Amino acid sequence: MQISVTSLGKKYQKEWIFRNLSEDFTPDNSYAITGPNGSGKSTLLQLMTSYFPPSEGEIQYSKDGTIVPVDKQYQYLDVITPYLEIIEEFTLREFLSFHFKFKELKVGYTLDEFVNKVYLGNDLDKMIRNFSSGMKQRLKLGLAFFSQCPVCFLDEPTSNLDVKGVDWYLENVAEAVKEKLVVISSNQKYEYDFCKKVIHIPHFK
Repeated sequence: MQISVTSLGKKYQKEWIFRNLSEDFTPDNSYAITGPNGSGKSTLLQLMTSYFPPSEGEIQYSKDGTIVPVDKQYQYLDVITPYLEIIEEFTLREFLSFHFKFKELKVGYTLDEFVNKVYLGNDLDKMIRNFSSGMKQRLKLGLAFFSQCPVCFLDEPTSNLDVKGVDWYLENVAEAVKEKLVVISSNQKYEYDFCKKVIHIPHFK
């Protein structure tokens, strides 16, 4: 899976958040999108995941040289952000049953292995609304790390994680970048220090 971004720009009202951003995101690389708060990091992720349309330029997904239509792109990507919520009215068991109707677990993984990997093995029948913020974040990250989707977008990935949770993230994201195209939006260097390429949004103002 490859993502080509060409002359991308986004503006709100009369203000350009960024312009003239071009990059080929290839599966042999991992990418960090950096910049201070409010610089447009999350906006770029939202454009790349078709959450919002760009003001100019284009984003093209291709698989084995064939262009993927916009309405099919979701099949190939996972996105974990602070503003995307999981369904809290479900128990964990109900939520996972629903989620994995649309996405597939990593080859060779069972549901039991998944919940143990995210340290929620004893919480299958607990309502998600009763999870701590750290439990919810591990669950969301696990859905990206242990799926078959070839592209993984992470925005502020260690928000709500304690020290042990951060260690868990670093261990599992290191494995993910070996298998997936990973794009991380962050201003915390430890979250993306392993990335091969850095896109600093203020360079595109």
